[in-house]
Amino acid sequence: MSATTDERPRAAAGRSVAAPSRWAAPPRPAWEDEPSKAGLAGKGIVLVGACLGVLFPLWIVVVTSLSTKQTITEAGGLVMIPKGITFIAYQELLSGGQVTRASLVSLGVTLVGTLFSMTVSILAAYGLSRVGSVGHRWILMTFLATMFFGAGLIPTYLLVQSLGLTDTYLALILPSAISVFNILVLRGFFMGISPELIDSARIDGAGDWRILWTIVMPLSRAVIAVITLFYAVGYWSAWFNASIYLSDQDMMPLQNVMIQLVQKQEPPVGMGQAIKTGQLSALAVQMAVMTLALLPVAVLSPFVQRHFKKGMLTGAIKG
Repeated sequence: MSATTDERPRAAAGRSVAAPSRWAAPPRPAWEDEPSKAGLAGKGIVLVGACLGVLFPLWIVVVTSLSTKQTITEAGGLVMIPKGITFIAYQELLSGGQVTRASLVSLGVTLVGTLFSMTVSILAAYGLSRVGSVGHRWILMTFLATMFFGAGLIPTYLLVQSLGLTDTYLALILPSAISVFNILVLRGFFMGISPELIDSARIDGAGDWRILWTIVMPLSRAVIAVITLFYAVGYWSAWFNASIYLSDQDMMPLQNVMIQLVQKQEPPVGMGQAIKTGQLSALAVQMAVMTLALLPVAVLSPFVQRHFKKGMLTGAIKG
């Protein structure tokens, strides 16, 4: 009798152990499993190939810009393996001619334009992140409408002309100063900041300007760094506004000088004689200008790269 009684709890226990199997967690998706050695090797090969696909053209551009005319002639054009390194192309470009002036123009437009764009974008994003602010919904709808409907090139040109901005550096900044997408990303990040933190600052007597400067902006360094890089790269790489709003060649930014040099095969002012006498190769000058145009972005990007995930994803999802 006791043996039978002992066996029943064991059987019941056995059944109780087997019963929860139907509540077991479903199997993980294939992409969540531990990768095999072959998979890791394949990923490594793909990543190395992608890196080489990006770095190899840059390597050719830089090496060609540092090569002598004899090396370029022997290679039949672009140089892959450096033989004779010389900085004469960069020395001539930065000796005070057209390229130096164009580089200063691009640098000035980038600094002033980025500062102006970030100031307006942060103020607009903070105002739109306060849901109870006056006209919040209508202003937001107006901003969103500009993402889908634009006036077009001719009305924009007529507006710039009527404001007297043609042949001025403001024409390189104001027509493309604001990006609604960047404002929405900033707004989403601002809305993710704890409301209790802002309410406690208001109780202590802080106004909107103080809250924005001492609380919101320090907590939003990641997204501000990313948006700043977006604006800076946009201003540095811009060439279209200069091509339609500027007629003075001395006011042209670096990108327009590079287009002039590469597409029209015209040497920068002051370098034509050096190319004719054989001191310089026209191809080396072209590659040197390309390198100068790429250098600021290549230098700044690594410093902002660590903010990309936090800044873009958080700002795009919250709010």
